[in-house]
Amino acid sequence: MQPLRYLQAYPQQLQDQVRQLIAEDRLGEYLQRRYPARHEVQSDKALYAYAMQLKQEHMRNAPAVDKVLYDSKLDVVQRALGLNTAISRVQGGKLKAKKEIRVASLFKDAAPEFLKMILVHELAHLRERDHNKAFYQLCEYMLPGYHQLEFDLRVYLTWRELG
Repeated sequence: MQPLRYLQAYPQQLQDQVRQLIAEDRLGEYLQRRYPARHEVQSDKALYAYAMQLKQEHMRNAPAVDKVLYDSKLDVVQRALGLNTAISRVQGGKLKAKKEIRVASLFKDAAPEFLKMILVHELAHLRERDHNKAFYQLCEYMLPGYHQLEFDLRVYLTWRELG
């Protein structure tokens, strides 16, 4: 039985269903049927605008984000699909922190639902640093069906890894 590294935290029954789709060579077909479209957010400028739209819609009082961009150095090997960082710089006599969200560039060609899920996840970290109950409640509030999308994203990563 092959290990499904992106799905290890899920129940064995779900893993077995994915293994069956892999064995029948139908995993790509399953994903194409569920997520036929590809998003058009291709530039860093468009990604920033999209993230700010989501933030304005759901998290007006959260800290500002200074930069949102695709990062080709992020990959799933590092187990990072997106990063939320604060870069501290000394400017004059003051210490300034700039918040950045970086999204793995592999999501340039993904379904719009997957890109939105990654951005919602990273934006939720502006309020909740840890992956706790409040964090996932915020994600679900911002994107109903968040948990299903996270699972399907992990299935998509599994499919990509199969080549």
